[in-house]
Amino acid sequence: MRIHSQDKVRFMNSHHYGHWPSPITTELLTAQGVRISDPQAVGDRLYWLETRPQEKGRNVLVCEHAGQRADLFPAPLSIRTRAQEYGGSSYLATEMFIFYVQDSDQRLYQYEIATQQTKPISPAGAYRYADFCYDQQRHRLLAVREDYTVGTHSPAADIIAIDLYNFALTTLAQSADFYSNPRISPDGNHLSYLRWHHPQMPWDGTECVLAQLDNHGNILQEQIIAGGKTESIFQPQWSPDNQLYFISDRSNWWNIYRWNSHSSEIIVALDAEFATPQWVFGMSTYGFLNAQEIFCCYSQRGTWQIGVINIAAKKLQPIATEFRDISAIHCNNNRAWFLAASAIQGSQLQGYSGHAINAVTGNSSPVTQDIIAQAEAITFPTRDGEYAHGFFYRPTNAQVSPVLDSLPPLLVMCHGGPTGATETGLNLKIQFWTSRGFAVLDVNYRGSTGYGRQYRDRLKNNWGVTDVIDACSGVDFLIAQNLVDQNKVAIRGSSAGGYTVLAALTFSDAFKAGASLYGIGDLEALAKDTHKFEAHYLDSLVGAYPQEQATYRARSPIHHIEQLNCPVIFLQGLQDKVVPPAQAEAMVNALTAKGIYTEYVAFAEEAHGFRQAQTIQRALEAELAFYQKVFADR
Repeated sequence: MRIHSQDKVRFMNSHHYGHWPSPITTELLTAQGVRISDPQAVGDRLYWLETRPQEKGRNVLVCEHAGQRADLFPAPLSIRTRAQEYGGSSYLATEMFIFYVQDSDQRLYQYEIATQQTKPISPAGAYRYADFCYDQQRHRLLAVREDYTVGTHSPAADIIAIDLYNFALTTLAQSADFYSNPRISPDGNHLSYLRWHHPQMPWDGTECVLAQLDNHGNILQEQIIAGGKTESIFQPQWSPDNQLYFISDRSNWWNIYRWNSHSSEIIVALDAEFATPQWVFGMSTYGFLNAQEIFCCYSQRGTWQIGVINIAAKKLQPIATEFRDISAIHCNNNRAWFLAASAIQGSQLQGYSGHAINAVTGNSSPVTQDIIAQAEAITFPTRDGEYAHGFFYRPTNAQVSPVLDSLPPLLVMCHGGPTGATETGLNLKIQFWTSRGFAVLDVNYRGSTGYGRQYRDRLKNNWGVTDVIDACSGVDFLIAQNLVDQNKVAIRGSSAGGYTVLAALTFSDAFKAGASLYGIGDLEALAKDTHKFEAHYLDSLVGAYPQEQATYRARSPIHHIEQLNCPVIFLQGLQDKVVPPAQAEAMVNALTAKGIYTEYVAFAEEAHGFRQAQTIQRALEAELAFYQKVFADR
């Protein structure tokens, strides 16, 4: 048989699936891993935060002004609030000042732009601050505060105001378990905010409060204008003409509404999600270009889009783009800024002005398009007779040919939360795997967002059951289509996704290996030892504790090690307060005692979620070597 030269090249470049050479190295991944967040524009200045893995995860405030771009504060200063552990909304820019939380001491500081002078404006002590609003009329700063002086596991929450003349502190709202989004109306006469109470999470039920203020900014009276235990309100915001808008899921879909003195009206009714779970402070999916137009983003079937709403006509005009993931919308003076990612470009800061979109940050993709796997939306039947959703990525690398008559290993990914959703913009962590010859299924199991409240609520009382069924059903679907090697199926996930991993490995036979990144092995331990924000999260996902202790134990992999019979790798930060390392260590010890091949990789300086470049690199390299080892003989 004669082999042509082109075929010789393809033959020489053939590699077994899962072992393909790839230009997406861990070094490239972390070098490209700067995460941008929280854009704010004031006057002719534009600000945003950059989280830089190469600087040990430092959060840097960047300012662009008069064509120049610079870091506002030198290393090692990092801007980050740890309020509610997950943080968010850690700074606020105004014409004269920048207010920010310094990570090292969690105090609130004021930076004067003209003089470049900084001073603390909150007292030293066990407090945390987030979600700021500047009351220009009274020259004071409003914030959500957590008071840890009353207890480290259940800090008191309130909304406070700091007088910027004398730094005196006044409490405006207290007694609820949680607060967010304090916002002063343009005329200064009203304050709006969100509050909620245990056991609700903000995507379960929140109350939108409208308060009337006196001349000194004290609350005269207040009323709940929307929300409750079964209605989630998101991002109440004032329009330039002094009207209060908010997003509600009362129709099953998170849509935008407006309050009209005695009732609320929907602005655009659409089977789409204009909101997302409020895991952190300061999340924003819409803003006002002016009093007549709203710039917004919305999700349909797991993919985000942008559009402009004509308020008077109540009409949404979609804007055609290549973007798949959109967030952090900020508007000012007929312009908008937002974060967006496409299938071939990671998340970058974009600007919208005059019906045109222009990139503020970012360069060309770090890899060529012929190595990027595209997300394919799939809907598949579940083992219990319903349907679930996900995105399938085929192994993709134009420089490599697979060995003939072979199928790729499958890596099933479980997003965190579990109330969350996958993203379909360019994610180099997914491409790291697909460019090496792995197929990837990113599952939006029932309980995920983006498909309406009813789909989101399917995980109520069913965590560890429904999500596991959906992960297994996705595997069934792909095997039936002969797209993956049924003997080389692994599952990976972090945090809550790590629990789904361990539950799927323990209570099903669909997987041959798994990777748990700071995942949960003992639901009962989590219920007893977690932070305030999630202290009662499991009430809705599993059941009230300790009343449902038997259910907690029945769904905890740590109590059913005899059913787990495949290799597992655990990756864990030793400073993790959300999922303490004892969880992983208990699982490792039990599996080791049983004789199951197990790897445990711990990181002394990491907390919940890996932020440092060296950690991210080491974790991925260890996980890749783990899969290659356990699949070698299959």
